[in-house]
Amino acid sequence: MDSAPLVSVVIPNYNYGDVLDLCLRSVQEQTYSPIEIILVDDCSTDDSVRVARSLGVPALSTPRNSGVSTARNLGVAHARGEILFFLDSDVALAPDAVAQAVEILRSDPRVGAVCGNYEPIPLRRDSLVKEYRTLYRHYWYLVAEGPITGFLPVAIIAVPAAVWAEVGPWTDALTQSEGADVGERLTGRWEVRLTSAVRGRHDDDATLRVALWKVFTRTRMHVPFFLQRRYAAGVVGSPESAASLAAALTAVTLPAPLLGGALWAALPALLFAVWLAIDRRMYRFVFSSRSTSFGLFFVAMHFLVNLTIAAGAGAGILQWLTSRSFRRLYAKAPA
Repeated sequence: MDSAPLVSVVIPNYNYGDVLDLCLRSVQEQTYSPIEIILVDDCSTDDSVRVARSLGVPALSTPRNSGVSTARNLGVAHARGEILFFLDSDVALAPDAVAQAVEILRSDPRVGAVCGNYEPIPLRRDSLVKEYRTLYRHYWYLVAEGPITGFLPVAIIAVPAAVWAEVGPWTDALTQSEGADVGERLTGRWEVRLTSAVRGRHDDDATLRVALWKVFTRTRMHVPFFLQRRYAAGVVGSPESAASLAAALTAVTLPAPLLGGALWAALPALLFAVWLAIDRRMYRFVFSSRSTSFGLFFVAMHFLVNLTIAAGAGAGILQWLTSRSFRRLYAKAPA
């Protein structure tokens, strides 16, 4: 029987010192061996490096704050493992996560990458916004389990080093859509499998302002990538896109009764009903697993997020149409 391959866990980090110890300890406590931990600090201004050293983990450092893709590439350059396990520094792995990923990769040579899911509860339960974000992602990753294409969840992803030599590196210029870029290259040659057998607890955004700003920014930055890639039609036709359009139409038709009379109140009500119907299975999942009060909070949060996605998409399309430098940024990504 072949010996267990060395796994290099590559962890990019920028100012996550408050949860970095939980992330690193979770890797140190894996049931799998052998593992090497490669922490790449992207010029943090907090105590991240001190936290890592207190746990006996040395930290590489980028020359300047350059983004997650640059940090991951630096980590890969120092990795010795047969398998690269990319892990975000705000995620604490389940004890058997690495073992499960290695088992899947070794059991089927067609699989070129394994993406993990988040637990349904956040790493630190100190914010309702975190609870919403974590449960939302958990649900959609659960629904998408199996072979996937297009945008990849890259916070927990294991790739054989030989496969990464074919499809890498991470594109340094991309700080928001690196998952779509890598996903296109990976799924063009290999099967990529999403599974809850590989999982971790994620410390998501704690405040509404930060969460919505990230959603807006990431959506805006994704637009030119998807407009120039072969699976753009799939993104446009996705449930998230449909829900965001329905939310936007609901919002813009709210003044209709003031302009056209009471009968026009039916229009935004109908559009809101359509919006609810698009994600009805998700809402059933939420209400069945959490309290009614949290379920109502979840619905309200999701409406705000869908409005933000619509605004981000509109801003991204406008910027893509008017800014040559914006389009050129995404042209640098290898297809």
